[in-house]
Amino acid sequence: MELASLVFIVNIIGAGLRTGTPLLFATLGEIITERSGVLNLGVEGMMLAGALAGFAVSYGTGNPWFGVMAGMLAGGTLSLLNGLVAITLRGDQVVSGLALTFVGRGLTSVLGVAYVQIREVPRLPTVRLPFMYDVPLIGPNILWPLFGEQNIVLYLGFLLVPAVWFWVERTRPGLHLRAVGEKPAAADAVGINVAAQRYLYVFVGGAFAGLAGASLSLAITPLWIDDMTAGQGWIAVGLVIFAGWNPWRAVLGAYIFGALRRLPLDLQAVGWLPFASNPILGVWLEMIPYLFTIVALIFSSREAIRKRLGAPAALGIPYIRGERGA
Repeated sequence: MELASLVFIVNIIGAGLRTGTPLLFATLGEIITERSGVLNLGVEGMMLAGALAGFAVSYGTGNPWFGVMAGMLAGGTLSLLNGLVAITLRGDQVVSGLALTFVGRGLTSVLGVAYVQIREVPRLPTVRLPFMYDVPLIGPNILWPLFGEQNIVLYLGFLLVPAVWFWVERTRPGLHLRAVGEKPAAADAVGINVAAQRYLYVFVGGAFAGLAGASLSLAITPLWIDDMTAGQGWIAVGLVIFAGWNPWRAVLGAYIFGALRRLPLDLQAVGWLPFASNPILGVWLEMIPYLFTIVALIFSSREAIRKRLGAPAALGIPYIRGERGA
């Protein structure tokens, strides 16, 4: 019983690490974009674009890394549509983000028809760390299942989190990023091009979402099906609020929600846990991430609560040079 419990817990954590990594990429990208003052609710559409572009290019070239680059370029390029509306046209950022999701879904549904039947595609490589198995006591049963043999995207996620945090919090470009998201008028007064900075980080955020999509179609579930993200872009938007716009907190949220997404499936194989195989329990567990996202978005719509949670002061507010209070 104790061994079965340990195996089950390790399997759940391992599943959270694997399936939570695309969520982590998308959440990091949205954090970067929102720290610049731009709200982009089109993460779902950008992830789909990245997933299809990554799959198609990997299949066509035989090189999954070309697919990753194509996915990032597709997500970043699509994000510029939201940048055009939010930064240049100063339109409603909620509406433009929703429209971007519809555009991404529509484009990938049409362009992806030819790839639905393909089941063999060059995948991103798996990394083996044999020394994990040799660690006394915890090596074979814990460290090896969790970290010993995982796809490279997991380790890429481990590297990106401190890199993003360091860039935002400890570099001069990161200072400029925070300035245009908090006090764009003050940033403009000292010579920082607010529009250029926001366009840059909108593109970077879209590239991260594209990376999330490509990691789905080339590593986590290496295939292409219509609407394969299944709402993960919306979960990423909610995780930004859960993380308080902090990359380190995003790690915890992404892996927890990754585990929750896999939990209903893993529970079906548990015989020693009462009611574990009840399909109704699985339905309720599958609802949790989406219920959380709805609650998070409701809370984020209230300005006072949003400020208390740590949102950038100018988030979602178009910058107009010379306008008071900008």
